[in-house]
Amino acid sequence: MVANRDYEPYARQRDKSVYAQLQGEQIGFRAFKDHVIFEKNEVVKADGTPYTVFTPYSKKWKAELTDFYTKSYPVERYTQNLRQVENPSAILTLNQMGFDETQQVDFPSMNIDEELLRHYDQTRDIPSIQGTSRLSIHLRFGTISIRQLVTTALSTNSKFLDELIWRDFYQMIIYHFPHSATGSFRPAYDRIRWENNEEHFRLWCEGKTGYPLVDAGMRELLAKGFMHNRIRMVTASFLTKHLLIDWRWGETWFAEKLLDYELGSNVGGWQWAAGSGCDAAPYFRVFNPTSQQQKFDPDFTYIKKWVPEFGTTNYPEPIVDHATARLQAIQRYKEGLV
Repeated sequence: MVANRDYEPYARQRDKSVYAQLQGEQIGFRAFKDHVIFEKNEVVKADGTPYTVFTPYSKKWKAELTDFYTKSYPVERYTQNLRQVENPSAILTLNQMGFDETQQVDFPSMNIDEELLRHYDQTRDIPSIQGTSRLSIHLRFGTISIRQLVTTALSTNSKFLDELIWRDFYQMIIYHFPHSATGSFRPAYDRIRWENNEEHFRLWCEGKTGYPLVDAGMRELLAKGFMHNRIRMVTASFLTKHLLIDWRWGETWFAEKLLDYELGSNVGGWQWAAGSGCDAAPYFRVFNPTSQQQKFDPDFTYIKKWVPEFGTTNYPEPIVDHATARLQAIQRYKEGLV
């Protein structure tokens, strides 16, 4: 039996259990690298320890990259040895696996738009346009090759390549530091005293905070199972800094709603926003949702699409004041990190 490696804590334990069971039945089990370019200890410091900061990791990643790592795997020679299922009815249906086949979801195309990628660095932060590849769901489920994407990125846009390296980085972090899946990468941040106001959390989940850029992102998530990356940062910062709600609450909500959910990237992004991650935004950096809107959605195009009542009396007042919340967050973090 063969499988591709997964680096998340649960998956590693699952694969060990499968290996042990198969070994007891004298059945071979081999795992291979597939959904990352570099894994485990392939990109490490000179002393053999893993990187915990992205910039030096990315420099080493690029220095190690050769055509060997981006060429297609010669799968044809192996497929002839694959055994065909003798009884197709024995294969579990989607319903039997716990999926709801009645749900209709529009999945992004798996076609690589090279023209879009050439302008990626200029368009990737604008949520109202198709300025990103939308290929994350295909990377998540293995319906597109990371090697193919890296090859394309090398010839089109260095910023897009950096985003793919971030993905490798977070897979490496979750492998070497499995505690970060459920706890702060930097344990001192687990001492922060969160408010965890359930009513505020509900309003955040439903997109009714009174901050239109936050609300638009949360409503898009509910409607499409997708959220623009810039908006992910804004909504995550708002939850952890403005509302002082534990980043794990938000990470769990995203895990439930995002179609492209990956533990490593999601946890990494949330801890970056909360300041508790390996390569995090400083705790005193608190995104101003209004400034973010003025910069990335100045004409309210994105906001009006997802928050049609914006600008009317039906739109709620902000549930917290930005200036007050910012000062409270900085003070709360200072107290926890003493």
